[in-house]
Formats: sequence, structure tokens, C-alpha cells
Amino acid sequence: MATSVGSVHTSSDIVKDYDCDGCKSKTIQASADSFCETCLKCFCEKCLYYHDQVFANHLTYGRGEANKWPISKTIEDLLLKCDVHSNKKLKMFCEDHSQLCCSDCVLLNH
Repeated sequence: MATSVGSVHTSSDIVKDYDCDGCKSKTIQASADSFCETCLKCFCEKCLYYHDQVFANHLTYGRGEANKWPISKTIEDLLLKCDVHSNKKLKMFCEDHSQLCCSDCVLLNH
């Protein structure tokens, strides 16, 4: 029997390199030091300073709280893509087969 799967919100203990979204918009390469949960954007130290001047009430996390940073959307999309039906996302879990599956897989195999 297939059941619905919630969204993926996980991270690992490995520190990942995130690009600063503020610098990226200006075609500047800089590593992010913080993540704003409200904006859903990553910022280097300089951009975070300006961000905090305008958005003082936003919730931000530094590198010490990287476990609260999101998994990269690209990686999340890749992990949730069905191997059989490449245009579908994995949304169900079949307990009988212990397998993640998309809606097409559920109809055809589970």
C-alpha cells in the first residue's frame, strides 16, 4: 500500500559551500556565511549586514547553525525524481515493497 511522503527538509553534518545570493545577482562569486529563513536566501557577511539593516526582524542562521539551512533545491529535485518516470516526482512510499514511487508507479505497480 502506498502512502504520501512529506517534503524533504534534511541536512547532513557536512559543511556545504553555498553561494551568496546577493553577490550572485551581481555576478560576484562569494561564499555564504548565513541563511535567512524568511527570505530563503544565503548571504555573505557583507550582504548580511545590509540585509539586516533593512530586515531586522528576519530570522537568520550562521554557519554554526548549518543544520537549519535548506538542502539545495537542485539536489532535492534530483533526489525526488522518479527513476522510471523522469517527468514525475516521488510522492508516495509503498510499505509492501519498501519503495518510494511516483503516482504513475502507484497505479502500475503498487
